[in-house]
This record gives sequence, C-alpha cells and structure tokens, in this order.
Amino acid sequence: MRVVILTTDNREPHKDYANPQPHFGTAPAALLQGLALLPEIEVHVVACIRRPVAAPAKIAPNMFFHSLVVPKIGWMKTLFQGCVRAARKKIREIRPDLVHGQGTEADCSVSAVFSGFPNVLTLHGNMRAVARINGDRPFSYNWLAARLEGFVLPRTDGVVCITNYTRAAVQDLARKTWVLPNAVDAGFFEVAAVPDLAAPPVILCVGNVCGYKNQTGLIHALEPLVREKNFRLVFLGQLAKDDYSREFVRLVRERPWCEHAGFASREQLQAWLRSAALLALPTREDNCPMVVLEAMAAGVPVFASAVGGVPDLIQHEVNGLLCDPERPETFAAAVARLLADRDFAARLAATAQAQARQRFHPLVIARKHLEIYREVLENKKRKAKFET
Repeated sequence: MRVVILTTDNREPHKDYANPQPHFGTAPAALLQGLALLPEIEVHVVACIRRPVAAPAKIAPNMFFHSLVVPKIGWMKTLFQGCVRAARKKIREIRPDLVHGQGTEADCSVSAVFSGFPNVLTLHGNMRAVARINGDRPFSYNWLAARLEGFVLPRTDGVVCITNYTRAAVQDLARKTWVLPNAVDAGFFEVAAVPDLAAPPVILCVGNVCGYKNQTGLIHALEPLVREKNFRLVFLGQLAKDDYSREFVRLVRERPWCEHAGFASREQLQAWLRSAALLALPTREDNCPMVVLEAMAAGVPVFASAVGGVPDLIQHEVNGLLCDPERPETFAAAVARLLADRDFAARLAATAQAQARQRFHPLVIARKHLEIYREVLENKKRKAKFET
C-alpha cells in the first residue's frame, strides 16, 4: 500500500530553515515512527514550506520525504490555495492509494480533501472549540482555521478522532469516524522517572502559554499550598505577544517557587520528566494532550483537568487524578495528596505506564492506522463496484 501523509514540517512555523533535517509535530512524528516499522506500507511524507530547505529523499527505508516550496501568498490569506495546488501536483506524481491529512490547524486537511484521492483526516486540536473558547476575532488565524475545519470535515472519507470528545464534536459532519489516540514517541517509554528526593519536588506544566491552557490559574491555585509544601512549579512552552503572556511572566517573576524554562525539545522534555515529581495539566480545553501521554509513558504521576478528551486518557484514582479548572482548589488538593502519599502516586504512575505501552506505542497505533486505511479503500472498492 502506498500512502501520502500530509503534515507540517516544523522548520516552517519555527522559521528554522537552516536545519538540515525535517522535523514534525509530536503526534505525527510518533505515527511516522510506527509506520517506519511496517514494511508492507510505502509512505510519502509531503510538507509545504515558504523557503527552500534541505530535503532528504528518504527518512526511513520505506518512507520518502517531499518538501514543497509555496510562496507567502499561497498560505492562510488565500485559504492555502498555493499549498493545495502544490500538494495536488506532487500527489498526482506519487499516485498513492490513500492520502492522510494531519490536523485542521493549517494546510494539511484542505490539501487532503482536494487531492483527488481517497483521504482521511486526523483532528489534533478541535479548532472550532479553540476559537470559541478563546473568543478569537473574525478573520483571525484560529477563526479562519475553525471555518476551514467545518468545510473539510464533510468532504473527507473519514475522520480519525483521537478521543471520544472529538468524535462527539464531528460526528454530525463526518461521513465516518474512528476513535484512535495519538502515538507516543518510543523514547518516552525509555525514560526512567527518578525524582531527586533531596530537592524540592518539581511540578511540571507543559504547553504554549495561552488563556485556555490556564497556567495563571494553576499559579493562583497552588499559592496557598506553597506555604505548607516546598515545591517548584516549572512551566515549559512558548510565550505569545499578548496580555495573557505578559501577565503570566509577571506572576512567575514575582514568585521564587515558579520558573518558566521556555520551549523544550522532545529530548529536553524527556530530561525534565526524568526528574519531575508530578505533571500538571490545568487546561480549560484539550483534545488529546500529548504531554499527558508522554508523562504516562515515562511513569510520571499526572493530575489534569476533566475537560475535553482528557477523561478518555485518565481514570480518576486509577492512572491519575482529575480536577475541575473552575474549582482551583481541586488542583491544590491533588498536589497535596500526591506529594503526601508517594506510594499512591507511584501506583498511579505504574498503572498509567503499563496502559500507555498497550494503548499509545507507535507500532500499536501504526497497525491500527493501517486497518483504517484498508477499510477506507475496501469501502471505496465496494462502492465503485455497486455503482457499475
């Protein structure tokens, strides 16, 4: 089987054009890691970028890479028309059995549905929900992405929903849905989480700094507790140039127990997880947050908001703790409990790690994707036979 994966080369959003190697989002990269282990599939990774970059012909024995240069005018301002045309031309040359678009945040989904070949989409972030919760202004990037999402969902052959939350959000628009979580980079399963018991426990909070991620809410929630417990609250993630980020920076600077360590690569995140006592996710909206899966794989106890797709991942008091972002005291209660009862925290982490290996390992997820691809192609064949 020959499959095209449409995804984002992160050298574009990071403006990292001098990097000689393509690198992808955490979830697509982990899926590719699994697909590289399946010799029965030939994968062509196609990504658009605004400047010429180094583009290795192959990134795995069964995996080819195609970098398509699209001028600035061909991106969001024209609803990705340049990306669509460039992708369609390349896909026609490849002649795949199926096209898989990764995410509705950028060009990948609209390029997939206009490819002219059987196609499926994976939703990583529910852009309509994100735009609504953020209150994004008309014609802002998220507002436009939300409308593109509503346009492409009825036009694809099926939607891979990484949680039941997504399935509920798209089932009225999509022709077919499957629930299949993201894969986790295999390296996270090799992380041996060993917190330094002689140092203050590190509570790690990972995510780009923005309102719906609720980092400031976590700081305020834990402030009364820090007078009783000695811990560090470390944030990893990029800052935006907005009022929320400026308020976040002010709060962190005024509190010696808080630290913003900036953006972390996969390797740096693994190092932080190795020494973390807890992983916190105080979000108000999330689909299938990768950092929760990665912490579970690494054996780090997790407490997170019971919103969106998070309850698909965490069973309260079985493999983590669920909190209510509208009741900040539940975050403080979770921290107090997990720091006071290390045996309980260790049991949660051990259960989560065992489940993660069964549910999120790249090879497990890749094999399930192959089943989806075969189902779509069989349905197409059956439909064509019926119509003739």
